[in-house]
Amino acid sequence: MEKRKLGNTTVDVSPIVLGGNVFGWTIDEEQSFKILDDFVERGFVTIDTADVYSRWAPGNNGGESEVIIGKWMRSRGHRSQINIVTKVGMDVGQGGIDLSEKHILDACDNSLRRLQIDTIDIYLTHKDDDRTPVEETLGAYQKLIEAGKVRFIGASNLSPERLQASLDASRKHGLPRYDVFQPEYNLYDREGFETTTASICRDNNIGVITYYALASGFLSGKYRSSDDLGQSVRGKGVEKYLNDRGSRILKVLDEISSAHNVSLSAVALSWQLNSPLVTAPIASATKLTHLEAFTQAVELKLSQDELNRLEDASK
Repeated sequence: MEKRKLGNTTVDVSPIVLGGNVFGWTIDEEQSFKILDDFVERGFVTIDTADVYSRWAPGNNGGESEVIIGKWMRSRGHRSQINIVTKVGMDVGQGGIDLSEKHILDACDNSLRRLQIDTIDIYLTHKDDDRTPVEETLGAYQKLIEAGKVRFIGASNLSPERLQASLDASRKHGLPRYDVFQPEYNLYDREGFETTTASICRDNNIGVITYYALASGFLSGKYRSSDDLGQSVRGKGVEKYLNDRGSRILKVLDEISSAHNVSLSAVALSWQLNSPLVTAPIASATKLTHLEAFTQAVELKLSQDELNRLEDASK
């Protein structure tokens, strides 16, 4: 399967990245292993996780996703095939968002231990900590890169001002730079990225891996009315999409998916694969059938007319 290059890095990522937030939350270890096995068998290689996944679930402390992925890689001997993306900065017991040098160095060691690996391929700032100077955060990453614990770094959820400040600090002080940015982006949620950090990513050749690529499942067509919100634990987060604009988007997705005999998810992901702004979208899977949408999306050839219809519906 053709891979996609991330910015200035030498890392090639699969065209769709598997979201690991569900591992140890909505699916257990056994189910997670099955999803991971099928994902790799389909030719995909990049898995996204974070140290905080899934601390929010009752009985969890954080790190559950990394532990499952680590066990899976060790049992399958897949480490050399896989690109691991994980993140740091969210509250995992330290009392708040933290991008201080001490926390990053400690958190990285904990992630490496849970993942049972020596090096993280791409390590992301998960959320901004405006109390910590960007120079301190980048300096911590420099130590990790020099120690061979991290290959490349990136960021998620930074304001355009802080992303630009980080890039400026990298140039000024010879510090590592963010080669990857991870924004929320999908057919419905477009404005936040397109009008703020997208131009910074383009101008600085920063790779873009989008999260919530399926709008928490809304773009799969699973949620059509408020009556559908109880189908999963994510239902409450989908309510904001149940409006005229959301209905317009689903209508066009229905039409195009029917014309190509593929799922709505495949069309929504393919739209991102055709976007000049996006390197690769992240999508989670809790069933093997969900992974079929990944393959369909990569193989799907959307016409310019279909892309235009999707653009118009999502305005």
